[in-house]
Amino acid sequence: MHRLRVLIVGPSFDILGGQAVQVGRLLERLRQEPALDVGFLPINPRLPGLLRKLQSIKFVRTLVTSIAYLLSLLTRVRKYDVIHIFSASYFSFVIAPTPAILVSKLFGKKVILNYHSGEADDHLRRWPRTAIPTIKLADRLVVPSEYLEDVFANFHLPASPIYNLIETDKFRFRKRDALKPRFLSNRNFEAHYGVDRVLQAFAVIQKQLPEAMLTVAGNGPERDKLQQVAVDLNLNKTTFVGRVEHDKIVELYDSCDVFLNGSLIDNQPLSILEAFACGLPIVTSNAGGIPYMVENERTGLIVECNDSDGLAQAALRLFAEPNLTTRLINEGRRECNKYSWASVRDQWLDLYFQLADVAIENRPENRLNDKHHAVS
Repeated sequence: MHRLRVLIVGPSFDILGGQAVQVGRLLERLRQEPALDVGFLPINPRLPGLLRKLQSIKFVRTLVTSIAYLLSLLTRVRKYDVIHIFSASYFSFVIAPTPAILVSKLFGKKVILNYHSGEADDHLRRWPRTAIPTIKLADRLVVPSEYLEDVFANFHLPASPIYNLIETDKFRFRKRDALKPRFLSNRNFEAHYGVDRVLQAFAVIQKQLPEAMLTVAGNGPERDKLQQVAVDLNLNKTTFVGRVEHDKIVELYDSCDVFLNGSLIDNQPLSILEAFACGLPIVTSNAGGIPYMVENERTGLIVECNDSDGLAQAALRLFAEPNLTTRLINEGRRECNKYSWASVRDQWLDLYFQLADVAIENRPENRLNDKHHAVS
């Protein structure tokens, strides 16, 4: 039986961020599908031997990696039927998805552009002459949220939402009957993720709850600045743990009791979904697509962007209103169902086979109700 050949193009785990996590999760699941032959082409290939040393040199790294990436595209794309390309925004859009789209169309392949960045609106407004025509080359534009669907609609670009995948069976849910003041921030250290707002909020929290602790996970260009903010605010019991590898992430969530997020620009943070799955109540800003995934007073508490005092006061409510906290935790856990493999599997398979002009309905062995692939 001919298997549909799908090539996923995206970042590997060497790149910190939600896209890399999504690539890994999707690859693991799709490779279990008997009707698919799934390959992976990293946008950040590791070079062999002496060439690896060139990737440690700033600027030279970008050049040699881009050349290796382009050669990989020219070599491998022709072997597949559908090319599934992950995309961020701005310069990353130019150096990663753009070459993949162009090479794929050169070989006459069907292209899915899977755009994930919460900066889409600004990207399309700033770079309309390059971004919009390139996106139009894709056969389908897929986004992980209704928020991005609305953003692209404003630019007359139809997009189909397929949610991010959260492996609920791999995240340990812990019931928190007696909430402890152990707070967690788990975002990359970039300005638009507002980790500094979380630190400011924690300064307010700690005045009310002196025993409160904050774990700050992540890395990025704002690292030194954020550590200095913590010093300037005289924060106690605040620990920067750096980048936490994927196999240790469950332990991180299990060690904390409240998730804080102060984003200024965002789409559908995987860290919020992971916190849902692990039973942490969510207190977050209303940046971008977050209100599409977190319902205020039902699955989390939402405050305005840039309101660090509001973030602190909302967090303190969790300790004053235990019934509210229990409801948020339970509803957050239920919210995870829509991001499970059981919910998104058929959407991806249908899309692949539709683009390849193969009716998935003619392959009953691949439907979700096949007990071999049923998800409990």
